[in-house]
Amino acid sequence: MAYELTEQKKIGLGLIGFGIFFTFLAVILFFDRGLLALGNILWLTGVALLLGWHSTWNLFTDRSNYKGSGCFLLGLFFIFVRWPVVGIIVEIYGCIALFGGFWPTVKLYIDQIPVVGWIIQYPLMVVEDGKSFV
Repeated sequence: MAYELTEQKKIGLGLIGFGIFFTFLAVILFFDRGLLALGNILWLTGVALLLGWHSTWNLFTDRSNYKGSGCFLLGLFFIFVRWPVVGIIVEIYGCIALFGGFWPTVKLYIDQIPVVGWIIQYPLMVVEDGKSFV
């Protein structure tokens, strides 16, 4: 098996799932500060368990990831000082900047899912005779 899913990684995936769930629930409940903080803590712990503590530290402290790490931590700070809307927006940008390099790998994985992969493989824009349309 190319990627072994140990018990620690299963727990990490579960914590990431609960973190995303609590964050989504907090957004639905008008940016509840407590649920946002709980979701962030669960998500960060899950990432650390999934990747490993050393790899997570290297991910957040790598020179090329300073912008994403700083934005994510700044968003976490905004949530703790009672600015949850600004905090979640800054955190989303930080996550995109931090994990942007993983998108090609995620796309390859999604392409292998039977129905979803077939839909994603079709281009969104079709060009005929120099005209673009959806």
